[in-house]
Amino acid sequence: MRKTLTAIIALTLAFSAAAQEKTYPQPEPMRPGMTEFWTPQPKIVTPGDILTNSAPSDAVVLFDGRNLNAWQSANGGEAKWTVHDGVFTVNKSAGDIITKESFGSFQLHLEWCVPTNITGTSQARGNSGVYLQDKYEIQILDCYNNETYANGQTGSVYKQVIPLANAMRKPGEWNVYDIIYSAPVFNEDGTYKVAPTVTVIQNGIVLLNNFTIRGTTEYIGHPKVVPHGDGPIRLQSHGDKSEPISFRNIWLRKM
Repeated sequence: MRKTLTAIIALTLAFSAAAQEKTYPQPEPMRPGMTEFWTPQPKIVTPGDILTNSAPSDAVVLFDGRNLNAWQSANGGEAKWTVHDGVFTVNKSAGDIITKESFGSFQLHLEWCVPTNITGTSQARGNSGVYLQDKYEIQILDCYNNETYANGQTGSVYKQVIPLANAMRKPGEWNVYDIIYSAPVFNEDGTYKVAPTVTVIQNGIVLLNNFTIRGTTEYIGHPKVVPHGDGPIRLQSHGDKSEPISFRNIWLRKM
């Protein structure tokens, strides 16, 4: 019996030793090409020319200095803001204007100028706004040496967030907005599945960095979540009594 047990132990140890000695192929050494792929190639987009204020080659040009054909009155009919000298100026008696085309996510470029003879204080000084998908307002206001409530300053999502900086140029000089907007996705019950977000850069300075928009822009009360699809860009004709601002070089790239 003892001999049998000894043989079994010896055989078990032999199998165990054989199992421990078994080897398997090792992973191949990494080579540069193993983490490279060549397709799909990014589409070629020709940048705009800064000297001529031209738009990128794939942009939707919303104003090229000649006419407001891309726009209409928010109340219907022709856009009646004043085009002159390659720019257009707010006509406060004509109300807001909106783009004829609707958009989802986009990169928006626009330039705006507060007149040198601007008057008024706080929100009653060069007030306008650009509405994304006609729902969410990015504030336009003369905040050069002009204080107002912090979440209503230039570059804010109006009444939702304080901008990271005040990057205003003085009246008579052109301000540049570059806005990157991601449109929302909705659940069946009308809530946000993916909330809208926005990055706002003014004159090369980040004012908002991928800010999550809470809902529609409301003058009184809290933001509301309202299901919607693509929407137009709206430019606001504010009811204050200050001298109207002007716009130029507006284009949009769909994303």
